Amino acid sequence: MTQQETDRIFEMNWEDRTPFEAIAFQFGLTEQDVIALMCSELKRSSFHLWRKRLNNGISKKHGYKQVQKQTTKANTLNKISKR
Repeated sequence: MTQQETDRIFEMNWEDRTPFEAIAFQFGLTEQDVIALMCSELKRSSFHLWRKRLNNGISKKHGYKQVQKQTTKANTLNKISKR
């Protein structure tokens, strides 16, 4: 893997809306491969910050979480008057 590809993977990982599925499609890395790469290349504190963002729900790194959030949001906007 070239340095340019590694840099792009890091950019995609820090973006909250880029799912792991997109990284797997583009670079052929699984979620565990990406986590191992981030762990090996980042400082310990930076890696912990990234994992904290990932696990707190700030990040939408999984495609299925994005779909669930969109459908939930769409359903809450429907207002039905109660009689």
